[in-house]
Amino acid sequence: MVVVTSEEVRDGLGELINRVAYGGERVMVTRRGKKIVGIITAEEMELLEAVLDAIEDEIDIPLVKERMAEIERGECVSLEQLKSELGL
Repeated sequence: MVVVTSEEVRDGLGELINRVAYGGERVMVTRRGKKIVGIITAEEMELLEAVLDAIEDEIDIPLVKERMAEIERGECVSLEQLKSELGL
């Protein structure tokens, strides 16, 4: 991974985009010594989004199943009951 400062990005963004898009490099941008942003290809970004979506689904599925079981057991309140309880 290439590490550059935000000043270097400002001075050479076109070159960095080409290095990422055509050279397959990844770029980490720093400001005052702290990592602030990464530059990756669109393909890598799409893959990252898909992985994050899959992870979120894995977290959400057990909760959805638990809530569905509560509904089947009658352990829920209707919208009207909820509105009444909240004074709406």
